[in-house]
Amino acid sequence: MRIVSRLDIKNDFLIKGLALEGLRKLGNANDFAKKYYKSGIDEIIYIDTVASLYSREGIFKILMDTVQEVFVPITVGGGIRNVEDAYKYFDHGADKIFINTAAVENPKIIDKLVSKFGSANITLSIETIKDQEDETWGVYTSNGRDKSNKELSDWVSEATDRGVGEIFITSVNFDGFQKGFDIELMLNILEISNLPIVLSGGFGEINHLENLSQKLSGIAIGSSFHYGKIEIQEVKDKLKTMNYEVRNE
Repeated sequence: MRIVSRLDIKNDFLIKGLALEGLRKLGNANDFAKKYYKSGIDEIIYIDTVASLYSREGIFKILMDTVQEVFVPITVGGGIRNVEDAYKYFDHGADKIFINTAAVENPKIIDKLVSKFGSANITLSIETIKDQEDETWGVYTSNGRDKSNKELSDWVSEATDRGVGEIFITSVNFDGFQKGFDIELMLNILEISNLPIVLSGGFGEINHLENLSQKLSGIAIGSSFHYGKIEIQEVKDKLKTMNYEVRNE
C-alpha cells in the first residue's frame, strides 16, 4: 500500500477546501513536500488547480525546487492539453503525469501520451460523484466543477483500453471532510478495474484505514496531513498491524 501526499496547488501555495471548493491557502507547497519526504511519504502528487485558467509558471517553479530535495516519485497534473504540455512537466522533474479534463474532452490524447511516454507514466485522474437518482457515478472535470457526459465504468473501460497505467480516483463529496473514505466508491472501482488504484478523499482518523481493501495500490491523503492531525508513520504503523505491505522509511 502506497501512502501518497496530495498537494493541491494554486500559484506557489498549497491550498485545501471541502468537496474541492472553498479553497484556502495553507503555506508554501514545497515546504510541505519536503516535510512529508522527511517523514517517510512514499509518493507526492501535485495538482495544479488553476493551470487550465492561468499561467503554469508557479507549478513549474515548485516542481523544480522540490526535485532538488525530495527523492520520491512525484506525479503532476493540471491543464495538460497535448503532448507538449506533458513534456514540460517531465522536463521540470515530474516522474509521472495525470490527466483528467483534456482526456474526458478528447480521449485520443491518452493514446498519444501513452505512445510517447509509456503507460507506467500516465495516470488517469477521475473526480466522481454518485447520482442519487439513477445510482450511477458521474465523471466530473475542472476540479470537480463540471459534470461530463461520461459514466464511471464506461470511462474506466475506455481509458484502460487506451493504455493508462493507473487510476487516481477522488470522491468529490468526501474530499476534505475527514469523515472517512468513500467505501462504496472504492468497492465499485475495484470491481470494474484491474489497474492500480489510488483512492483519494475523506481520510481523517486512523480507524478509517480499517475499511480499506487489500486490492488498493495506494491512498492519497491531504487535509489530515496538512493540518498535522495524523502523522505519516502512524498510518504506516496501523497498516502494518493489518498485514498490509508498506514501504520502509
